[in-house]
Amino acid sequence: MSRSLSSEATAGEEQELQQLMLQDTAAQQQYELLRRMWVANENETDETINENEKQNILRILKLARQESVEEQAPPVAPKANRRFFFGLTAAAVLLFITVGIWMFNKNNAAEKSTNIQTIVAENGSRTRTILPDGSTVWLNAGSHISYKQNFTGTTREVTLDGEAYFDVVKQPQRPFIVHVSGYDIRVLGTAFNVKSYATDKTIETTLLRGLVQVTKNGNTNEKPIFIHPNEKLIVDKIAANNEVNLPYNNKPVAAAASKDFIIKNLDTTQTEKEKIETAWVYNRLEFKGDNFEELAKKLERWYNVTIVFKDDQVKQLSFYGSFETETVQQAFVALKAASRFDYSINNQTIIVSSINKNK
Repeated sequence: MSRSLSSEATAGEEQELQQLMLQDTAAQQQYELLRRMWVANENETDETINENEKQNILRILKLARQESVEEQAPPVAPKANRRFFFGLTAAAVLLFITVGIWMFNKNNAAEKSTNIQTIVAENGSRTRTILPDGSTVWLNAGSHISYKQNFTGTTREVTLDGEAYFDVVKQPQRPFIVHVSGYDIRVLGTAFNVKSYATDKTIETTLLRGLVQVTKNGNTNEKPIFIHPNEKLIVDKIAANNEVNLPYNNKPVAAAASKDFIIKNLDTTQTEKEKIETAWVYNRLEFKGDNFEELAKKLERWYNVTIVFKDDQVKQLSFYGSFETETVQQAFVALKAASRFDYSINNQTIIVSSINKNK
């Protein structure tokens, strides 16, 4: 965990840590606490330490120096050496504990003042978090959520940027609301996936169980869109910035569509693990007919790389497949076997181009 926080972990160690946290809630919570303290410590300045805290630390250091002088004055004997060592160690431990308590209290005060908790899954990682109400959220690579600490109030609200899978604890008197790209997704107790990266042109909400209600942020005048199990709602992001209504026309689901959104039926014969919308939760990157430009965005987040296209023609190549345990090098070997293109990998940057016809 410390190697990861200090950016010293190898790709293999990062992957091992992510696997551990996906399987062990306690480890995930421990890492999140360490991450928050790490970030707070990096941002620390001397000006934020009040005079009392300074005096406490100086007093402990002075105590350590006094014990050192007292123990070094008499002739050195084995027993005295041990007493000096333990005395100095005790002072050091006391200093460490005092500073630790000070940091903890300072961080607590800072969190209470902002009252906002943020969880981040960086590119190349996925993470699982237990929310204050007991609900579980999985974050895909390149995503983050924020929420008010302890979910105080009559609602439980989170703001999402990226992709997340929610398994929400049912609390009938306290609806769970996800704010995403101009829309509110309201549920009581349900499991659903939401995808809305900044570069996406649409918002996708996939419901596995329960019932989901979608409306524009703060708009209570228009009819909400309802999603039922094994349905996926796809909304045009442009509609979120328009004042037009999004009518839910009560037609059969297969035909329920407008210029702003569409509802699709999912294959009910597939398990949750097999569905392309939730494959990432099970550590599988799946793609069906994505052109290279679309696939590149997923690969960049999945492997924490940058993909640069040298020409527009290669962007139009389409791919079907999935990656699970493959490295980025193995992934590109497989992609090249499926379709003709050239590429080169330089650290975290991948250059992709069409095949030179003169070759």
